[in-house]
Amino acid sequence: MTLCGIDEAGRGPIAGSLVVAGVLLNNPVEGLMDSKSISEKRRELLYPQIIQNAIYHIVSFPAHAVDELGISECMSIALHEIQEHISAETYLFDGNTDFGVSGLETLVKADATVAEVSAASILAKVTHDREMIEFSKLYPEYAFEKHKGYGTKAHVEAILEHGYTPEHRRSFQLKALKGVEIKTYTSNRAVS
Repeated sequence: MTLCGIDEAGRGPIAGSLVVAGVLLNNPVEGLMDSKSISEKRRELLYPQIIQNAIYHIVSFPAHAVDELGISECMSIALHEIQEHISAETYLFDGNTDFGVSGLETLVKADATVAEVSAASILAKVTHDREMIEFSKLYPEYAFEKHKGYGTKAHVEAILEHGYTPEHRRSFQLKALKGVEIKTYTSNRAVS
C-alpha cells in the first residue's frame, strides 16, 4: 500500500506562511518523529534525507493569502494540490478534520506514529522556519528567528512599537492588540 503522509506548519502564528507538505517515502529514513519533538538542528539534518528518499510536494500560503482565504480554505486547496501531485492509495492527514477533501483519512497525532506524516511534519516545519529566519533579516526589530511568527509577548510588543509588516496576518486578532490602532511597518534603516 502506498501512503502519502500530510502535515502542516504555521497554522497558529500571526506572521509568516502556512506551509503544508505531503510525503510518500520511497526508502525508510531513520529518526523520523513529530517535528515539534525534535530539535531544529535535527530537523535540518533530516530534511535533505527526506527529500532524497521521497516523492514530496510542499504548498505555501503567504500571510496575505491566509488573510484573504482563511485557514480552512488554504488547507483545502493545499490538500487537493498534494493529492494531484502525489499518486498514492492512501492520503493520511495529521489531525481530526479533512477540510472537506474527499479521499483523505485523518488521525490525531499521526505525526508521532506514522513515518510519512512525521516526514511531512519535518518538511513543513523546516520550510516555515527557514522563511521566518529570512524575514528576520528583513525585519530585525521583530526577532522572527526566535518566535517563528507566534504571538509571544516580545512579538506583540514589537508590533505595538513598529507596526505590521507585510508578513503579518492582519485577520488574526490577539487580545493584546484588540482596539489598538496598529501602523504599517516602515523601515528606519537607510536604503543603499
